[in-house]
Amino acid sequence: MELSVSFFAARPHSCVLPVVPARPDLKLRRRPLTLRRRSAIRAQVSDPSRCRETDDDGFVLEDVPHLTNFIPDLPSYPNPLHKSQAYAIVKQTFVSPEDVVAEKIVVRKDSPRGVHFRRAGPREKVYFKSEEVRACVVTCGGLCPGINTVIREIVCGLNYMYGVDDILGIEGGYRGFYSKNTSQLTPKVVNDIHKRGGTFLRTSRGGHDTQKIVDNIQDRGINQVYIIGGDGTQKGAALIYQEVEKRGLQVAVAGIPKTIDNDIAVIDKSFGFDTAVEEAQRAINAAHVEVESVENGVGVVKLMGRYSGFIAMFATLASRDVDCCLIPESPFYLEGKGGLFEFVEQRLKENGHVVIVLAEGAGQEYVAQSMHTVDGRDASGNRLLLDVGLWLSQQIKIQHT
Repeated sequence: MELSVSFFAARPHSCVLPVVPARPDLKLRRRPLTLRRRSAIRAQVSDPSRCRETDDDGFVLEDVPHLTNFIPDLPSYPNPLHKSQAYAIVKQTFVSPEDVVAEKIVVRKDSPRGVHFRRAGPREKVYFKSEEVRACVVTCGGLCPGINTVIREIVCGLNYMYGVDDILGIEGGYRGFYSKNTSQLTPKVVNDIHKRGGTFLRTSRGGHDTQKIVDNIQDRGINQVYIIGGDGTQKGAALIYQEVEKRGLQVAVAGIPKTIDNDIAVIDKSFGFDTAVEEAQRAINAAHVEVESVENGVGVVKLMGRYSGFIAMFATLASRDVDCCLIPESPFYLEGKGGLFEFVEQRLKENGHVVIVLAEGAGQEYVAQSMHTVDGRDASGNRLLLDVGLWLSQQIKIQHT
């Protein structure tokens, strides 16, 4: 059988089943937020250091480190939102420190309550006076849609909602703390940056030196640090917090997870995810048009997704033109009954063409075996993935020659 196999690799700018299309009810793996500490407790309390272990109901709080953990006598102040006109008419402006969000929505009657996370949102009391705050924002690692929007919202939120006027932009990633200039950020400066791609503050991989970074934070009098980045970046943020705690500094470190993969536990969506799914439609549509135009056309569309298939699955469900979706959460095999090759052949006989969508992390074990490669890492410590898209395209061609 003569095949026409086309390969499309879609990486949105600014930015699975064994062999059947993805199901809407397929449960995808989400990884917990970093900077979390797990402790089993009987009931939610405001001070994590006083959590009591219990086996009665299996309630587990995966908590967020707080300044009061190592500065217990830290004074608190009324939240400036008390005076905000926008919040004056809201009946419940603030989130209670007792509120938690369950990691798993569906539980059985007699099963343990499971892992919970402290709910995010404005508290009635804060631990900084607005006029004493010097905040900074830094972006690290790769690009994804929406980074500039996040920078803008941090700056505007701090200024308009909390009355903070002193906000610094750290340029060029982590190494910008000690080797680059900083810029003063105001609502006017960031007014239209959300219309641009990339990151207004520029970025880089690696360059993390905990001691130098915290020295710089201390020397500049910074007391709020907002770090936008992925896995490696958040590991760095955890190290910064640990050094801050070691030195007893009144510095809040906030990690903002930057991933379009949408694989962070309990949050509704990671920023950039919707844009990624929307952009993926263009590659899928192009693949479908091309394979329909030739005899026995096979289109392979590789989408982003290192360890999870949210983009691939949502793009598949939105497209309706995809015959098969392969994601890391669901292993698949190539040969034999029920294998991918059999499925491709069957679809070609029925329709005369096939569109396959796969996440970049799917089938990595097959590619590694075929190419005899060693495990490599990038500057941020992430595992380097092999090109499963080109590999799968070649395997399908070999199978049908």
